[in-house]
Amino acid sequence: MSYINTFIRVSEDCPVETGTVPVSAKALPPAHLIQYELLADSPYKYNHEELLYEVHVRHKQIPREERLTRKTEIWAGLFSKKHPCLRASMLPKRYGWGIHYDAAGKIAIYGKESPEYDKFTSEAENGLTLLNAMRSKRS
Repeated sequence: MSYINTFIRVSEDCPVETGTVPVSAKALPPAHLIQYELLADSPYKYNHEELLYEVHVRHKQIPREERLTRKTEIWAGLFSKKHPCLRASMLPKRYGWGIHYDAAGKIAIYGKESPEYDKFTSEAENGLTLLNAMRSKRS
């Protein structure tokens, strides 16, 4: 699901008070680490579908040449099934990152401690939709 003019707040049961860079000891980085790297390096570059695609091809370690020649096929295969929105991502659930979708649906992340996070979470009256990230545990 892709949003526009929306901010996803950090989950109510997030264990950190600031945006924390995810780390992993695994040889293959998990999806949330790839999401973080893409969004931190290039804010507002990707919409939801583009981000899912980039995470998929990097996680599956599909070579760049193959990505170029088979993009349509890979894209169709990836989106032949449903995917959760970023409300379910570990970034806002565990690592303290709020997620902003601009008017074009492009995505950026902001640490819970940042002035931008405060600005976005107080802008509901200006047409910005505020959503909470999904909780990690049932209440």
